[in-house]
Amino acid sequence: MLDLACAATAGVAGFALRFTGWDESGRWPDILLAIGLPLLWVPWLSFAGGYDHRFLGSGAAEYRKVLNAGISLTAAVAILSYATKAEVARGYVILALPLLVALDVLARYTARGRLHRARDRGDCMRRVVAVGHSDGVADLVRELSLRPHHGMQVVGVCAPEPPGESVEGIMVLGGFEDVPEVVERCHADAVAVLPCVELGGVRLRRLAWRLEKFRTDLFVSPALLDVAGPRLTIRPVAGFSLLHIDHPELTGPARAAKAVFDRVTAALLLIALSPLLIVVALTVRTTDPGPAFFLQTRIGRAGRRFRMVKFRTMVTDAEHRRIELTTRVENGSVLFKLKRDPRVTRIGRVLRRYSIDELPQLFNVLRGEMSLVGPRPPLPEEVEQYGQDVYRRLAVKPGLTGLWQVSGRSDLTWDEAVRLDLQYVENWSLLLDLQILWRTARAVVSGNGAY
Repeated sequence: MLDLACAATAGVAGFALRFTGWDESGRWPDILLAIGLPLLWVPWLSFAGGYDHRFLGSGAAEYRKVLNAGISLTAAVAILSYATKAEVARGYVILALPLLVALDVLARYTARGRLHRARDRGDCMRRVVAVGHSDGVADLVRELSLRPHHGMQVVGVCAPEPPGESVEGIMVLGGFEDVPEVVERCHADAVAVLPCVELGGVRLRRLAWRLEKFRTDLFVSPALLDVAGPRLTIRPVAGFSLLHIDHPELTGPARAAKAVFDRVTAALLLIALSPLLIVVALTVRTTDPGPAFFLQTRIGRAGRRFRMVKFRTMVTDAEHRRIELTTRVENGSVLFKLKRDPRVTRIGRVLRRYSIDELPQLFNVLRGEMSLVGPRPPLPEEVEQYGQDVYRRLAVKPGLTGLWQVSGRSDLTWDEAVRLDLQYVENWSLLLDLQILWRTARAVVSGNGAY
């Protein structure tokens, strides 16, 4: 119904915007397109995969399918009108179809928000049976409980442990051979198979056959951490289904496009926000003795050092007082972050809550030292404590915002922050950047996790 309403609205609005007067000659193709757009859009979107339940409610794939459907429909209308010599006004097509895509994406975004709130309450969840060893199952249960918006709830476990034992509060109901019976008993919608040597290709294939009669979805973890779908493809080779893993786009045209996007956007934002920056700088300067800006050495891509600029939110001797406060770090990590840091000034608390103090970093983005989106820019002493895997964060430029910013900010533990940064490095795309920037606006307005 949402898609029908969006198509009808776009068809009427596009016609009204394009044709201010009434001239019957040459308008019937446009009238027919406006009337038929709702009836055409729904099957077209279905053919493009817009109703695939695997993508509804999470991830950017749903939006990509709507965008692809809009582009292909625009091309089809153009080709058909040319082939039939129907005089469809180009201005109408240019107005109506992009408006349709925008309205549909907005409608689905709104519906997704309602779905996520329902899932936070425990509604609209898919019942999942987890299959694997207890440690892997425990990780899966914890992750799904922390992120209920994915809509998956583990209701039973099939593991080598004896039936009746508990894994993260979920009962072990059987072994690897008992999966179909457990699925039927739990009325499960899906089975998630975690990496384990006992479930090789042959046993997994037999399990899929046995699950067919229940119409139960089967998910198999590839044992690859933080590698998302766009980098994974299945290639049949010599009778085997091999998982092909593309390398992340750390260089090349995509990175060049990101650099251009970063600098152009940063320049436009600095121009638009210049009055706010001037007001904040004067406020910081006049409400507390000391400079308006704070310069600090940070580590950028490939370990390069640069001077990051922020609005000053602490007293001028904050660095000297840091040593006496190191024992009060609250998240047990290499990050030095206090919820109630006595060094923060009164105006600094306001600036930090809404991330206004970070706006001068747009100058770092403009200079090419940072990106709009990326891992958190670390301090040199933090990098000295990095483990081998954590150095992967330095494969890209640090960001003004990132997955850490939209997933809890300073409330995250060190391990969670590292995992999110590595996930970004491995799965970067310009579309993901746009998605993070949109979510950043919401996180900043709410002020959650900022201190």
